[in-house]
Amino acid sequence: MSSFQLKLATLAVCALLAGAGCSASKGDVMEKKKAMFAGGCFWCMEPVFENIDGVLSVVSGYTGGSPGTAEYEKVSTGNTGHFEAVLVVYDPSRVSYSRILKAFFGSIDPTDAGGQFADRGAQYRTAVFYYDQDQKEQAVRFVAELDASGKYDAPVATPVLPAGKFYEAEEYHQDYYKKNPERYSRYKEGSGRGPYIRKMEEAEKETVSREKGLRGKLTPLQYEVTQNCGTEKPFDNEYWDNDREGIYVDIVSGEVLFSSKDKFKSGTGWPSFTKPVDPENIIKKEDRSLSMVRTEVRSKEADSHLGHVFPDGPGPSGNRYCINSAALRFIPREDMEKEGYGNYLYLFD
Repeated sequence: MSSFQLKLATLAVCALLAGAGCSASKGDVMEKKKAMFAGGCFWCMEPVFENIDGVLSVVSGYTGGSPGTAEYEKVSTGNTGHFEAVLVVYDPSRVSYSRILKAFFGSIDPTDAGGQFADRGAQYRTAVFYYDQDQKEQAVRFVAELDASGKYDAPVATPVLPAGKFYEAEEYHQDYYKKNPERYSRYKEGSGRGPYIRKMEEAEKETVSREKGLRGKLTPLQYEVTQNCGTEKPFDNEYWDNDREGIYVDIVSGEVLFSSKDKFKSGTGWPSFTKPVDPENIIKKEDRSLSMVRTEVRSKEADSHLGHVFPDGPGPSGNRYCINSAALRFIPREDMEKEGYGNYLYLFD
């Protein structure tokens, strides 16, 4: 390309972005990318993205149906196949797609497959629409991590779909939150979206605070095992060969989990037990990580990852609770009274 052609191309881009105050110089043409999301009522989605530095424009519209039905009166029936959606144009040198994904999921209830809050119907379904393979992979990974985080009481129902034709909505829908701030605020609160977002933000703050506290209380290995489902090395951990009498409690909460009376040498290199002291203190979950199907064991009160249970233990239960030492604290029998566990001394009578 000649310098004259480059100058023309630069001027053309600046003309398109004049409203955004473009001042590109020769060889400095801004890259733009598109992202599209459906998050229920599009009025509520525009401010989510417009307040992010690096987002150049956000337009409300429809996607998923035919051109002839891409108008509000028809879409609002819920029978057109259209989603209410927003088209986001952003500068990837200033904001990442992952940052935009995080903002999107932080403004919706991704477990609701029938709409969002007070807005019910197919037009209010949520979805991430991808424009390329990278967006698809990031979105799929984000959803999987969100699903596995335990943040929600139900599975994530927001699909990741290929982007189709986007139809711009009527002008009175664009920037509705700016044109009608009072009505918009009443709608957001009345629909339940505002209270839900505040509740989730508060829960997130509590989680961050808890994590900070745990990091100060636990060793890096203890934190990795209990909070991130890590696994310590076999034959190189604190209790695998411990044969003293006593009880094993959760390293985080102190709840009683196992007794030395039920500990046995399994030859695996990890502490192994035939049963917990109180089955009510143990939660079992299916674990499909590492291309296997196993039964994970967690503590009830602290929700700490402890290990796994296998059906290859000695009788009569036939169970082997394979537990990480890093998830446990051992209290010798002689110290149980002063540690506040005197009511469990009956285990050794």
